[in-house]
Amino acid sequence: MATQMFESRGHAAVYQKYRFAPGKELQHTILSYLREKKAIPAELAVDVGCGSGQGTHFLGEHFKKVVGTDISEAQIQEAKATPCTPNISYLVCPAEELPFPEGSVDVLTSFTAAHWFHLERFAREARRVLRPGGCVAISTYTLDMSLRHGHCSQQLTRVFRECWDEILKYSNDKIKYVLDDYKEIFEALPFPDKKRITDIYDPIPMTVEGVVGYMESTSSYQTFKKKDPTAATSLLQETEKRMLETMGVSSHETPLEFLVRHVCVLGCK
Repeated sequence: MATQMFESRGHAAVYQKYRFAPGKELQHTILSYLREKKAIPAELAVDVGCGSGQGTHFLGEHFKKVVGTDISEAQIQEAKATPCTPNISYLVCPAEELPFPEGSVDVLTSFTAAHWFHLERFAREARRVLRPGGCVAISTYTLDMSLRHGHCSQQLTRVFRECWDEILKYSNDKIKYVLDDYKEIFEALPFPDKKRITDIYDPIPMTVEGVVGYMESTSSYQTFKKKDPTAATSLLQETEKRMLETMGVSSHETPLEFLVRHVCVLGCK
């Protein structure tokens, strides 16, 4: 069964507010592959481990019908509460037990979620539900983010990384799949026609508040907060203060760029 790390309603609300949609380069990589394999236009795309629906919304622009699935009822409630196009729907279910008939899905995606799944069972389920010629696109952003803002990008990134390194001390063991750039997930995928791309870079427009909120939304921070709420809260408050001082601004709504690297595993049945 998948590891459940985003169950509380409070955590789901933070996740919905601060997690970002797939960046333009990642979107381009996925869509180019699907066009190459003639997997679009398509009837049905399923977004597994959809969380509060950031990636599902992107799929809604390109597929006739999109279903986002997640094991967390709180996350699905957040997804349903967010406005979306009429062709998108959501349901609660494990990634390893998808309620779709054999060979009925054209495209199966997972954005920043597959490392929480039981890999072998998910891989078997992907093979079962995909039609012949159907495709998978499984991606994550890695942990080596950086920040850009004017002439202080290097100093700003240092402030962010010092906080980030403290938070990552509380990471679940499943983060090992992210640290190895989804190599194990790539190897578990049961299709001979597959590839893994590890160097997709996207500058995500954010604010100081958004960066701090992103860190708050992570499972590692939530674990830290449960163990020592005072220290966890103080760390984010102090980091926001240091970021503002480094940038020479006073508003946490000041824009910056959050540079992320994506890894994407692509396959065709």
